Amino acid sequence: MTGQLDPAAAAVIVRGVALAAPLTVMIALCAWRAPSPRAVGAAITATAWAALLLLPLNVVAPALGWWTFHATGAVWLDVPVDLWLGWSLLWGAVPALGARQGGGPGSLLLFVAALVWLDLALMPLGEPVVVLGDAWLVGELVGVVTVLVPALLLARWTLRGTRVTVRAWAQAIWACGLLLALPVLALAPEPRWPTSVTSIGLQLTLLVCLPGLAAMRELAVVGHGTPLPYDPPARLVTSGPYAYLRNPMQATVAAAYAMLALTLGEPALLLGALVAVGYSAGLGEWHEREQLHRTFGARYLTYRASVRSWLPRRRPAATIPAATLWVAAGCDPCTGLAYWFARRAPARLEIRPAAEHPDVLYRITYETPGARAKGVAAVARALGHIHLGWALAGWALDLPVVRHFAQLGADAFGAGPRPSRPGKTLLLEGRHPAS
Repeated sequence: MTGQLDPAAAAVIVRGVALAAPLTVMIALCAWRAPSPRAVGAAITATAWAALLLLPLNVVAPALGWWTFHATGAVWLDVPVDLWLGWSLLWGAVPALGARQGGGPGSLLLFVAALVWLDLALMPLGEPVVVLGDAWLVGELVGVVTVLVPALLLARWTLRGTRVTVRAWAQAIWACGLLLALPVLALAPEPRWPTSVTSIGLQLTLLVCLPGLAAMRELAVVGHGTPLPYDPPARLVTSGPYAYLRNPMQATVAAAYAMLALTLGEPALLLGALVAVGYSAGLGEWHEREQLHRTFGARYLTYRASVRSWLPRRRPAATIPAATLWVAAGCDPCTGLAYWFARRAPARLEIRPAAEHPDVLYRITYETPGARAKGVAAVARALGHIHLGWALAGWALDLPVVRHFAQLGADAFGAGPRPSRPGKTLLLEGRHPAS
């Protein structure tokens, strides 16, 4: 149809429909049945994932012979912004709002099939804005596997409240991509310092991000929720970074922007830090006062009085949940580690012989209400009971890849799994929880 029109008019129609159609469907779905908070969370998560992955897909598409874009105005990285946003809504918010909470695995396959069929039908009609190459079906397949299917799975898991850790990590990925990487990419700053200085600055930026990642993981593991206000934790989380700082995620974003501004010599990035601070002082503070107080009552007020918003504590607050570190008395590396912890008077951490546990333990084990960790992960969590410096080391040690390699190393040096047996008693000073 567009081939019979003037190319300029055809381009306007294609770009207008590409954004307006999914937006209209999304509004109609919301008007038909008001979405629940969890449905809103599913729509945001799925759309954000689609937006993050569709951009690089469309950037590399011309070089791989999949398709090319021919547009002027509202174009970034040679990709029409309206097509990018419309495609993100079509593969994110629309199926998330359409699915709501019903349906099983078959409904997911139905959504995938319907959206793929729609894409196959509409892509050839995108000329003159989108010109397909000979290998465009390969690009479509890559998009379905890396963008559409994960987005629909994230929406499904959010609606059902399952796979919370996977959802939390997905939120961390798209938040870092959309809130940090994309603004830097848009500004395209040229580093003003020597390469070695820039490299150190970027490494320090990664270190600054540790509290935010650890806080995200704590919300998922302990609170059984995510950082998204529409998909909040079911339990009040006062452990991990929250034992030191009340707003670790907002503080992480602000600090990361400040570090990037300094490292890349781009003052405009400081605007991101100001936005993070403004969000925390405005919407974030309101959310804390209203929703958390209403949900958790006096426990939240006690926590709020103990932990500051922006200035971290040196030692964990007294509101950190009491925990137990179970150590096998017959394991020399484990007992040495237990003595090391005891000498540092960890806050509200009790060290006990593993033989006293009702279960047979095979590794050093950390237990607290809502969380249980073994091996290196147990040590990482226990470090959070000492002070902020050791807590940072623990959060770094507990990162997925780091933790697995550290566990392999510990096993190689004699700390491998072994059943706990009655044996000699652990004689530790400060065995009972410290305040």
